[in-house]
Amino acid sequence: MRLSRRSEVDPFIVMDVMEAAAEAERQGRHIIHMEVGQPGTPAPAGARQALADAMETGALGYTVALGLPALRARIARWYRDRHGLEIAPERVIVTSGSSGAFLLAFTALFDAGDRVALGAPGYPSYRQILSALSLQPVDIETRVEDRYQPVPEDLPDEIAGLIVASPANPSGTMLDRPALAALIEGCAARGAAFVSDEIYHGVEYERRAVSALEITDEAYVINSFSKYHSMTGWRVGWMVVPEAHVRTVERLAQNMFICASHAAQVAALAAMDCTDELQANLAVYAQNRRLMLDGLAAVGFDRIAPPDGAFYVYADVSAFTEDSRAFCAELLSEAGVAVTPGLDFDKARGRTTVRFSYARATEDIEDGLKRLQKYMSQRVK
Repeated sequence: MRLSRRSEVDPFIVMDVMEAAAEAERQGRHIIHMEVGQPGTPAPAGARQALADAMETGALGYTVALGLPALRARIARWYRDRHGLEIAPERVIVTSGSSGAFLLAFTALFDAGDRVALGAPGYPSYRQILSALSLQPVDIETRVEDRYQPVPEDLPDEIAGLIVASPANPSGTMLDRPALAALIEGCAARGAAFVSDEIYHGVEYERRAVSALEITDEAYVINSFSKYHSMTGWRVGWMVVPEAHVRTVERLAQNMFICASHAAQVAALAAMDCTDELQANLAVYAQNRRLMLDGLAAVGFDRIAPPDGAFYVYADVSAFTEDSRAFCAELLSEAGVAVTPGLDFDKARGRTTVRFSYARATEDIEDGLKRLQKYMSQRVK
């Protein structure tokens, strides 16, 4: 039986690294996980309790395609409290994680063959989802001096859209309001759609991330409960779309997904009010960030753009290797530290970069840095 050409997407290399790390653990080794972009903490206690209560009292069947009305209203209030915006709950669409939101957004906005721009390095699944939908991803090679973010003068002509993430994966860097506004204006001048990935909002350190909704209503804004709310495996996210697009996305959601998980939506609604626990998690990430910036520099991984948010450091390791995948395999085998090669994020230049995640417990980060320092000191002799 034949396969479609559009199914020929690249693997998500970090998942391969996770499997290699898991195999090492099955063999009895203790591995420090700096590869995976997920919190080491569970969903907030209030979220878990809300679901337990709901399981005792209801069937948790299908919800309407756009999501539980109470959750959509609570997300709209989140924009009011955080950004001072009045977003109509009707514009909020609850999705099966941010991945489900990308599928809906790209299907709603683009036709087969359209060119869609994205920064490199960037989240690899943007490119693979676009390709699987018969769309053409167009990489914008960003620079460390621009903090690995696209700039308007580098926007290609004849694009149907641009995807921007702030805070970004893998770099953790953010766009300030003027920079974000300039990219939005650049898209408008080209008649291109603007898609803002805001999945790491809430995980910021020295300043708050700006939402594209503060600048325009003519954008698709995507977010998730995976990162700040520590709910990666629950697979629930959301997006805010222009009012005129709601019915189009609703029809797609009805047919593609029916609805996001009812159980996950119940937990997500409660999670939004677990502020104290979530801020305590953020304090751990902030401490880990300080440790990473100092510890990686001491090891020799000092060619970075310091992260403003998320929980990653993206480092140039060209002083040590021209093959990041082999280098990461070496770190796992010899130092017991799992790290993601840059090839996941930048096909053209990723052979000399790696991503470190610091989302786990501080004790793990301290241990991982000690292992890296010991191994690299021996390696360079």
